[in-house]
Amino acid sequence: MSQFRNHIVKYIIAAVVLVIAAGFVARLNNITKTQLVNRTGQTFETGVVVEILQDNLQADGTRVGQQTVVVEMTSGEKKGESLVTTSSAGFLFGAPCTVGMNVVVLQSVAGDTVITSIYSEDRGMTVIGFAVVYILILCLVGGIQGVRGALGLVFTFGAIMYIYLPLVYLGYSPFWVAVLVCGVTALVSMFFIGGLTKKTLCATLGTLAGVVCAGVAASVFSDLTGITGWNVSDIESLMTLQQVNGIQVGGLLFSGLLISALGAEMDVAMSISSAMKEFCDQNPGISRLELMKAGMRVGRDMMGTNSNTLILAFAGTSLSMLVLNYAYDLPYLQVINSNNVGIAVMQGLSGSFGIVLCVPATVVLAAYIYKREQTGKD
Repeated sequence: MSQFRNHIVKYIIAAVVLVIAAGFVARLNNITKTQLVNRTGQTFETGVVVEILQDNLQADGTRVGQQTVVVEMTSGEKKGESLVTTSSAGFLFGAPCTVGMNVVVLQSVAGDTVITSIYSEDRGMTVIGFAVVYILILCLVGGIQGVRGALGLVFTFGAIMYIYLPLVYLGYSPFWVAVLVCGVTALVSMFFIGGLTKKTLCATLGTLAGVVCAGVAASVFSDLTGITGWNVSDIESLMTLQQVNGIQVGGLLFSGLLISALGAEMDVAMSISSAMKEFCDQNPGISRLELMKAGMRVGRDMMGTNSNTLILAFAGTSLSMLVLNYAYDLPYLQVINSNNVGIAVMQGLSGSFGIVLCVPATVVLAAYIYKREQTGKD
């Protein structure tokens, strides 16, 4: 009866926290954004290519110039109408149109005048479909744990979209907002996986410690090298946001680093916390020092692989830059001192610092929490 009552209390507390959090998120997202670009009369609509009037395909298979096509609109003011429009041969905008292709049309309407162009192929359903298929496979293969993992993934995405972005837009520090989001995301994700237990608490605190260590390492690197959030490639557009909305542009680079490293740190912290909990269950008489030694042995095996994974992830996103540097045979001093290389190195190494230091932090926290009471189990 007492155990049943405890479960009821936990559910009530969880429900109250959920309601308060939902109210906070709803109020936070009630934002009137400053209009940066005048889009009066301009909309993005969907349509289907029904005819190619003039193609731009050359004999060698390349495309030059633009296509002239007929698109049957499936949304917007001109829904159901067939419009003659153009599609450029650029790599960033336009699409190599074929009959039956679903496209996104940039449409500007002013009175009886309609100006249109093909923005891109309509990929919306494909993107959503891939995400749904991934979640289904995760649930089928992982069973109940897969379902919990999927819930954690959905929550993480929601936290970034509906907590991180609004707070940063309102002018709060991107770094500390990222720490907040990482802490909340880690807690909720760990709760889905491990429930409301000491194991979850240890993993959450260890993850948060790793996140902070990664941020400190990035800050030290920034101070020593002069690499800051102002050295990013899209700084011109970000400067506009700072001037108009007061967004703290300089902290975006570091907050992105924290969020990028979060997944690997959660993996390390939960694995160590779970292993140490198992040690305690199998050997209740184990001392705190012995438990810490056992936890460090587990942690050392995970350091190399997870650090390698994170560095490879950042290196993978920089492959285009690396290929260009190699092809142009740029001098060593130019490459090592370029902002792009410095940022990539900072992200990879600082994130790895967070993972490595997450191990001893989780071990110490778990040893203290698990052995605080020699008796009693979760």
